Amino acid sequence: MSIAKFIARRVVLGAATLLIVSVFVFALTHALGDPARAILGRDAQIPEALAAKRSELGLDRPALRQYFTWLGNMLGGDPGTSYTNDEPILDLMSDRIRNSLILMWCAAVVSIPVSLLLGMWSAVRRDHIAETSTSMVLLALSAIPEFVLGTFLVVIFSVTVFRVLPAVSSVRGDTAPWDDLDGMVLPTMTLVLVAVPYLVRSIRATMIEVLESDYVQSSQLLGLRPSTIVWRHALPNAVGSTLQVIALGLAYMAGGVVVVEKVFNYPGLGSALVDAVAAHNVPVVQFITLVFAALYIACNTLADIGTVLVTPRLRTRLT
Repeated sequence: MSIAKFIARRVVLGAATLLIVSVFVFALTHALGDPARAILGRDAQIPEALAAKRSELGLDRPALRQYFTWLGNMLGGDPGTSYTNDEPILDLMSDRIRNSLILMWCAAVVSIPVSLLLGMWSAVRRDHIAETSTSMVLLALSAIPEFVLGTFLVVIFSVTVFRVLPAVSSVRGDTAPWDDLDGMVLPTMTLVLVAVPYLVRSIRATMIEVLESDYVQSSQLLGLRPSTIVWRHALPNAVGSTLQVIALGLAYMAGGVVVVEKVFNYPGLGSALVDAVAAHNVPVVQFITLVFAALYIACNTLADIGTVLVTPRLRTRLT
């Protein structure tokens, strides 16, 4: 199988996975309750009004027909309208998608280099006192939920000790994330502290496996400097596995952004998802969930393709 066929196969597999996810998303969102009742409120007690609203929303049709209609609209670029304000979902979510992607990008720019350097250092200095202490701190951080970390940072940097950063984001309307750099610091720092412990531990394990391989030990016997062994021999052979770790870290951020955005009142997809679930706004919940699923699948697909392209042994098998 050629590399082109492998890439095409991974893309098709990713699309098929997203299709399966869409079935679960559609089924689970309908388990949230009857949107017509949530919209009507007290008027839902009137059978005629409830029946009319269900007919207006298309909820009186068979579930299978509803699914294929919804899927066709999604593939056509029309995820529908919001139940709460009757506005097109794409118009409502376009700025929020941008905001969430920028927040994830800021966290990735910081966390990935830090995790790579710290993971390599931990692998080289394993079992030393400093490395053991660092591992214990990272393990403790990984056990703390996102909302606790965010609240702690707010208390330290906004309320009690330093009081130098805003506690909530002021990104609203015409105010873009790059217009509120101070307000981006704490959400970004929270996501970094959430992702770094996982990334460092995974990269450390990968680097240790590579450092204990035969060719690295042969390089040590030849008297090469440790820095040369790490950068020229160990790291290039760990790139493939590292890409997988980074992809999972990015996917982990996509999940963590839901809580972080709500804590800092940041107008992204995460906070919109929480509000939509509370309001039984089914089309918005379906759209945001599929966006997160697509990000997760895309990250893993790109990581699989990148792993093959940078790993000579795997690339040779496909030629």
